[in-house]
Amino acid sequence: MKEFADLLRNLDRNTKTLEKIKALKTYFSNASDEDKIWALALFTGRRPPRKIKTAQVREWAWEKAGIPEWLFAESYQHVGDLAETVALILPQHNSISQKSLHEWFAELETLKKADDETKKAYILKAWASLSGFELFVFNKLLMGSLRVGVSQTLVIRALSEMYDQEPSGMAHRLMGQWNPFDIRFDELIIQENTAQNPSKPYPFFLAYTIENHVYESISPLEWFVEWKWDGIRSQIIFREGQLFIWSRGEELVTDKFPELHQLAQHFPEGTVLDGEILCYADGHPLPFSTLQQRIGRKNITKKILQEAPVLFMAYDVLEWNGIDIREKPHEYRRSVLETYVAEFENDSIFKVSPLVSWNTMDDLSRLHNESRTYYAEGFMLKRKSAAYQTGRKKGDWYKWKVKPLSVDAVLVYAQKGHGRRAGLFTDYTFAVWKGEHLVPFAKAYSGLTDKEIRELDAFIKQNTVEKFGPVRTVNPLRVFEIGFEGIQQSSRHKSGIAVRFPRILRPRPDKYAHEADTLENLQNLLTVYGV
Repeated sequence: MKEFADLLRNLDRNTKTLEKIKALKTYFSNASDEDKIWALALFTGRRPPRKIKTAQVREWAWEKAGIPEWLFAESYQHVGDLAETVALILPQHNSISQKSLHEWFAELETLKKADDETKKAYILKAWASLSGFELFVFNKLLMGSLRVGVSQTLVIRALSEMYDQEPSGMAHRLMGQWNPFDIRFDELIIQENTAQNPSKPYPFFLAYTIENHVYESISPLEWFVEWKWDGIRSQIIFREGQLFIWSRGEELVTDKFPELHQLAQHFPEGTVLDGEILCYADGHPLPFSTLQQRIGRKNITKKILQEAPVLFMAYDVLEWNGIDIREKPHEYRRSVLETYVAEFENDSIFKVSPLVSWNTMDDLSRLHNESRTYYAEGFMLKRKSAAYQTGRKKGDWYKWKVKPLSVDAVLVYAQKGHGRRAGLFTDYTFAVWKGEHLVPFAKAYSGLTDKEIRELDAFIKQNTVEKFGPVRTVNPLRVFEIGFEGIQQSSRHKSGIAVRFPRILRPRPDKYAHEADTLENLQNLLTVYGV
């Protein structure tokens, strides 16, 4: 645990890429294989489930610290992170634990079936054996909330350099379902003849936002243009007579979309398709909010299947007849998609994403401005000669999204953030006018610079009108332009409207609060662009 905590501290303190890679290499060179597989699981987002209820952690912490519950609550509100709050209020000890990372996880696993008294005794003993940053890391592991200060791309790069492998191959090794309790580090990373898991997906190829020099140089001879769909990026895999569906977040979601299972009857053995899962009806995609009805549900009922029918919009072939064709030019892969896969096209559950027909940039710009009428977010630009690469690479795939819808709104509520933003008011609620009253319609957490956040935090503290737990009512004086990708009716919101991906586009110091937009303006946007 000491070595892992030191690694996390080094990653958090260093901002230089090479220094982070050096720290990772040092850890993976010196740690035991048992610890390395757990560290790798944490670095790739495979956090184990929470073993203890948050309420129990809070109660045991303030009891051990000898403070009243209200003081703990105030401390938590100020710090903004439960694991850090607990580490700060507990009596300080010198670290005496010599347990390794994998030993802690093995012990935490046994807590699943333990009674509350046993859990409490174990946690109190653990807290007494750790100090400082180790205690903070343990609390994060205990509650399944550890966030590491390094991207998966850097971890892949460090391991690739250590074991002399291509980054794309290393990324593929880390994909799919694997459990650190059930696999050894060398099996996952080093061994050459590891049996292929039939469900194993490929790393996704991701696009960069379009840049001016790209916009100025594209031509129909070298580039494909497709609509950019707003759904769940996915891979459909058919191997060994089984169909698997993976989301881009490496979640196996096969059971969430039972209507797509019949695709197994149409694809040859060894097929992997890349595409988008969309809710789809009446010949066009439905809003993402419709798809959200199915996300996170344990049981997919007949009612959900009827109200939120899904379709797989395919736009690439990664494996065909058991052969990995990712290194083939996109033009070749597209021909496979159109020649063979399109034979199975079924408008109710499967379509090949159509290419946009264009001759000049004027044509393309005009169509781009009309994206929302095609139920799309804009364009995807794909170089015809491009291989299917790993991760986000510049040069071959670009996304060209339409400008967000926007309104000017008034800041009315604020709440402190968490983690790095703990102690600052960074979560905001915005409202528009309905007659003489302000009606909240959106929350936003992003879009401001650090300097702007600090300035707004000072304003909020000086202009707080009321307190409701962690929420502050703010004197309605500040106006901001709020952007969003979509808009629809909502019976859950007081405004009657819900917006998708709201964020702050810019402060509007040039506007007074009474000049902000109205609910009628939002309803007009709903009429034109909404559902």
